[in-house]
Amino acid sequence: MSPSFPDTPALSRRGLLKFSLGASAFLATAGLGASLSGCSAASPASGFAVLRSSDLPCLRALIPVMLDGAVAIEKTPTALEDALKSLDYSLNHLSPEMLKLTQQLFDVLAMAVTRGPLTGIWGRWENASGDDIRHFLHRWENSSLSLLRMGHSSLLQLVMMAWYTRAESWAHCGYPGPPTV
Repeated sequence: MSPSFPDTPALSRRGLLKFSLGASAFLATAGLGASLSGCSAASPASGFAVLRSSDLPCLRALIPVMLDGAVAIEKTPTALEDALKSLDYSLNHLSPEMLKLTQQLFDVLAMAVTRGPLTGIWGRWENASGDDIRHFLHRWENSSLSLLRMGHSSLLQLVMMAWYTRAESWAHCGYPGPPTV
């Protein structure tokens, strides 16, 4: 006599694990493909130590949305460039392995073949609206895939650290600055 099970869920634990492994393999393959095909430029963009030209459109679209409310609208262009410089400085001081992982994240966001399905941003980053970017960030933050949640967390931490290490950000959050010695 075989046991009968009531309605089984559409996605079992085993199915979820298989899906997660498949998604991880897909992202790893896409990152490797980007680096091998030349989509991932090894040399930094002009004026940067680490950030590449392929990284900048994504970051220039994400940073203003992530800093929304923390920066006055008229100061956003300057804040964006300052945050990019701080981010570049921080990335330049990461371990080689952490930098490689961060660049793979940026590669996934830069390549159209992975950007569209994973973020919902099907066109160029420059054409994405603030709502599109907020939806993407919310989607990754609440994803059932831990890889996407980690990607969201990494982006958030990188951008927030890049902005809040700058003295011009301190007044907005009430921080008087470090004591003078």
